[in-house]
Amino acid sequence: AGLGAFHGINPAMGWLFAVALGLNRQSRRIVWLSLIPIALGHALSVAVVVAVIVTLGVVVDRRIVETGAGIALLAWAAYYALYGHRHRVRVGMRTGLAGLALWSFLMATGHGAGLMLVPAIAPLCLAGAAGRELTAAGSLPVALAAVGVHTGVMLAVTAAVAAIVYEWLGLEFL
Repeated sequence: AGLGAFHGINPAMGWLFAVALGLNRQSRRIVWLSLIPIALGHALSVAVVVAVIVTLGVVVDRRIVETGAGIALLAWAAYYALYGHRHRVRVGMRTGLAGLALWSFLMATGHGAGLMLVPAIAPLCLAGAAGRELTAAGSLPVALAAVGVHTGVMLAVTAAVAAIVYEWLGLEFL
């Protein structure tokens, strides 16, 4: 819940775009409608990560998937530390609801949405391991509940911040 609230406050997670769309179209309704593509982009990101991990886990040995994920994460961190600040994509704040869904998907994926499910879904990839049913059955519902709480709180905070900024603060405080 705390991480969901933290992500909801982050302007990159969508409230800034929701407010910008609302101000651009002079519509409170658009601010609220913007929450739908934000939620869909986040959910799609989680679904893609889960599908990739489960597919890789069924086809490839679990150790190779874990090692590859670790190496990819370290390589990305090293690249970003060395070159990330020089290769920023510059885009404007004008977009539609489809663009907002794409932005939400990219931001959620970039921030690791779905990766928190990896420990819960990894046991689903163990074909003949002893205790597979116990591990998968016990961890997956808890992980999905955690993702639901996280996403719900993120959307609630995003909506609250967007409403406060749209109704009272405006973008000048940024």
